[in-house]
Amino acid sequence: MDINKLWYQKSKRVWLVWPLALLFAFVSACRRWLFKTGLKKRSHPGAFVIVVGNISVGGNGKTPVVLAITEHFKRKGLKPGVLSRGYGGTMQHHPYRVMPGDDAAVCGDEPALIAGRTGVPVVIDPVRARGAKMLAEELHCDVIICDDGLQHYALERDLELVVMDSRGTGNGHLLPMGPLREKPWRLASVDGIILNGNADLTALPQQITLPPAFDLTLEGRYFCNVREPGRKTGIQDFCAKSGIHALAGIGHPERFFHQLEMYGMTLSSTQPLPDHHHFSAADIPPGAVVMTEKDAVKARAFAHEDCWYLPVDAVLPEEFYDLLDTRFEAGRRINNEL
Repeated sequence: MDINKLWYQKSKRVWLVWPLALLFAFVSACRRWLFKTGLKKRSHPGAFVIVVGNISVGGNGKTPVVLAITEHFKRKGLKPGVLSRGYGGTMQHHPYRVMPGDDAAVCGDEPALIAGRTGVPVVIDPVRARGAKMLAEELHCDVIICDDGLQHYALERDLELVVMDSRGTGNGHLLPMGPLREKPWRLASVDGIILNGNADLTALPQQITLPPAFDLTLEGRYFCNVREPGRKTGIQDFCAKSGIHALAGIGHPERFFHQLEMYGMTLSSTQPLPDHHHFSAADIPPGAVVMTEKDAVKARAFAHEDCWYLPVDAVLPEEFYDLLDTRFEAGRRINNEL
């Protein structure tokens, strides 16, 4: 039984785990209360902290947003750093700084991708406050972008962003009955919502006062060879190939397959895989293969010559970057006054 499908098909079978959802709700409420009352301590690293997260599990497009924010602050002459849990990696010693070329099986696929794409300091640590301290104090970052971690309340933050895609809140239930880590009321306290694709907020309870929303599109310009990323081919040239196999080990594989079809690509087969899937040579069919960049960092060691990936960039409106700049400057003024 694929529990993810049950969450988004609104199956009645999810009521079998209702007691566990009730327990999850109770534990989550207790944690929030402990942090709110100060019985559990929160800490701020001193750098400007942006959390890019969501209220549901699964990939909604956070990593391209993290990349876009990182590049924005680099262009402004600042030193951003990225904080991640390192999900899917085997690293046991934290905090750990990820270097370009590190094995994704050790540090996690998303940190490996971000370190390779941006060249900025990337630290993995399940204890987010500790990892943020390393980025600020040892690596001297001005801005810390936390990839996921909306519910890690021990880390104080200056800006909260939520990414949502077309799946929305699914059946509206908390884990494990549904995909939600927190109920939609949490959206009223964040600073912005990023809508990936045709995400629709009208299904949310009308009594919730929502923050500004920004449309996100993911833009690919070329395909890169998995074994030799410096080898590139244009989208139209690649789409002229025949017998293309597509695979994706991300939170919503169908979104990737749809993007390829929108480019005019005729796919011979599609292979959806679990998010953070640990690839092996057996996963890769012969012939032309296309995958996501997150998959490519794990498949590089055993990919054949006709394996390609699609790097994508997040396209966001200027109003989104205005929000980042306004809040960053306000935070800097406050710190200067202290």
